[in-house]
Amino acid sequence: MKDAHAIVGIATLGLNALAAVWGGIAWMRRDPSVSFWYVLRVAQLSVVVSVALGLVRVAAGARPPDNLHYVYGVAPLVIALVTEAMRADAARREVDAVEGDPEALPHREKVLLARRVVVREIGIMTVGVILVVTLLLRAWQSGG
Repeated sequence: MKDAHAIVGIATLGLNALAAVWGGIAWMRRDPSVSFWYVLRVAQLSVVVSVALGLVRVAAGARPPDNLHYVYGVAPLVIALVTEAMRADAARREVDAVEGDPEALPHREKVLLARRVVVREIGIMTVGVILVVTLLLRAWQSGG
């Protein structure tokens, strides 16, 4: 079980690093990348799987050499939830910034608004996934 957790942990770190780079590039280019969201969701799922394997190991009596490993291992779930909430709020703020009814905007303006919303969401989620990568690196270091 230890090897499975280690392998999934390394894959989780790699997937989240990929999502961070992908999101950073998309955000800098102001590209509303659809594929970023798939990479991000797979990376987030890998965090859930890694935490679940860690909990199975704890239930079986395994303990990491550093108790902070628990914090660094579970905190990415919290970061994901917080960034999802921030993402929803950013979309609302972008729409609220429109004067008048957003539905009354001409088609081109609606498309530009949607693009701004998605690019802002990508930026927020990228910052979150960079934090996740940092925490996962620390979890790996503290896991021994």
